[in-house]
Amino acid sequence: MTSGQRKLRAGVVGLGMMGRNHARVYDELADEVDLIAVADPDAAAVRRSTAGRAARGYADAATMFAEEELDLVSVASPTSLHLPVVLDALAAGVNVLVEKPIAGERGEAERMIAAARDAGKLLTVGHIERFNPAVRELHRRLQAGELGRLFQVKATRLGPFPARIRDVGVVVDLAPHDLDIMRYVIGSDPIRLYAETERRIHTDHEDLFNGIMKFANGVVGVLDINWLTPTKRRTLTVTGERGMYVVDYINQDLIYYANSEAVHTWENRGSLDAPPVTSVAEGEMARRAVRRQEPLAVELSEFARAVREGGPSPVDPHDALVALLLSKKMVEAGETGAVIGGAELAEALA
Repeated sequence: MTSGQRKLRAGVVGLGMMGRNHARVYDELADEVDLIAVADPDAAAVRRSTAGRAARGYADAATMFAEEELDLVSVASPTSLHLPVVLDALAAGVNVLVEKPIAGERGEAERMIAAARDAGKLLTVGHIERFNPAVRELHRRLQAGELGRLFQVKATRLGPFPARIRDVGVVVDLAPHDLDIMRYVIGSDPIRLYAETERRIHTDHEDLFNGIMKFANGVVGVLDINWLTPTKRRTLTVTGERGMYVVDYINQDLIYYANSEAVHTWENRGSLDAPPVTSVAEGEMARRAVRRQEPLAVELSEFARAVREGGPSPVDPHDALVALLLSKKMVEAGETGAVIGGAELAEALA
């Protein structure tokens, strides 16, 4: 924030675990943002989030938007409530960050995107893994061609059954993180997908998911996600002709495993005449330097900066829509046993 600029006025809707974290981080961004108001139908949650803060509390978001002049708001309410809250915020002239998944259905997401465009306000989506410093460093290195041709990307997101209210299964709740990151780091869209899902503990929705995708650039994507593992594991592995990178989301580690037999060199990367890698052998393991930061703090700081500068959105809502649609197709594939691709997948992602 430059001298003479006022601080942005922020609000939070939905005071579950994620919403409480948004409120905390806005407080920590006090040099650029003032947390003005929070809203949740749970009076106890409102009391907890306003205790010791100047922020005012409301029982519903519509009243908050009517009575407060906000510049930006985080919407962390249940997915089924995203549409009305986001539309109310945009109608009130407020820039919006809505937690993922952007919506429960395609039509809802498209209405949000259109409303933001018509209002001339920013709409961004809380795909928080994009703001993990280890992921950002991986993206930078892949963009520089460090692994040469990419072969496979694998996401592992395992953990115990969450003690929170859910209106979606594990695919729509968690897979958008990894579907978005896969597209982000390899720069390609899937052309074919298949999945297996199971309901082991959660009787309304799936709680175990294994998926596989073929991307247009030839990369194979593998997803292993569940709510059934008694420890948390969050990793992303990218394998290419020069070696392999492993991201540990939780510890923000980025580890490189070299293919010692790679015949490409850094100097001839990208050369059409460079000979292909013809064998693979174990090589050095190196931990890349990563400046650790809380991803949510990075995300909200970039959201605030985008609001102040007039855009662009830190995460394009269309990317979030694609992640949602891919999740829906994964659920469909798991329920039907069908391989989904070709014109059907292309139409769904258009």
